[in-house]
Amino acid sequence: MLRFVANRLLFQTVPALLIIITATFFMIRFVPGGPFTAEKAVTPEILRNLEAHYGLNKPLYRQYFDYLGRLLHGDLGPSFKYPNRTVNEILSNKLPTSLELGLLSLTVALTIGIPLGTLAAVKRNSWMDYLCSSFAMLGICVPTFVLGPLLVLTFAIHFQWLNASGWYGPADRILPCLVLGCVYAAYIARLTRGGMLEVLNQDYIRTARAKGASETRVVFKHALRGGLLPVVSFLGPAIAGILTGSFVIETIFQIPGLGREFVNSAFNRDYTLVLGTVILYATLLILLNLATDVVQVWLNPKLKFE
Repeated sequence: MLRFVANRLLFQTVPALLIIITATFFMIRFVPGGPFTAEKAVTPEILRNLEAHYGLNKPLYRQYFDYLGRLLHGDLGPSFKYPNRTVNEILSNKLPTSLELGLLSLTVALTIGIPLGTLAAVKRNSWMDYLCSSFAMLGICVPTFVLGPLLVLTFAIHFQWLNASGWYGPADRILPCLVLGCVYAAYIARLTRGGMLEVLNQDYIRTARAKGASETRVVFKHALRGGLLPVVSFLGPAIAGILTGSFVIETIFQIPGLGREFVNSAFNRDYTLVLGTVILYATLLILLNLATDVVQVWLNPKLKFE
């Protein structure tokens, strides 16, 4: 396993990150405008001094290699929008909020999705199956920017049970985590149902039933482990999708997380902050996919590390 992980990190992760960094670096530089064009009008002399201070007066290839050199030492550079703060500081301050939102939303997704998918598979072609499948289809079809305002109007404005914005206490976390979690719960429910239906038709399941094992034991001891393989495959990109998909949720519910900071940095042409956020998200996505592959082999002994 260690050899597999080392090969993935060396021959796939590093080249993929280099391609992402290079593409993002040049794409953001070719976008019209600059980090200082949105500010109030400054004299050409001040503008030249600002560009010299941040190294923007150098040729583009020099800026690129200078950035890679700092990146090798873990330095993501200074923020152009916040002169007294570095990108490392901004990411370390904003990331915990986005991680908390993502982990809570993932917990909601798994708590709702796996039981619904399992119940739909066990009660195949019954009204319970149709009800669970309808919920899953509804969750897939309704995007977060529609579901979020609907729940705010219902539970925060009409009934006044929950808070509509902020990230201060437990009550502030319910609505955003529920909105983001329900969308992924729908996918997890469908994948769990499909995986469980396939496993429940296997010969060893029929053998277990023939030996007199209870349906509960058959489902939870013999079938669930194999039935969750599609869910495990989905979890890698799903977790990354939850983290990156929090842009909309953080905007709707006014959550001070990394998603809002990334959107603002793109509008402000804050080159280093855009690059730092992209690198962070790309690294998370690649490492989560790697972890997913390892867990899949652990759950299914037929698979091998290759």
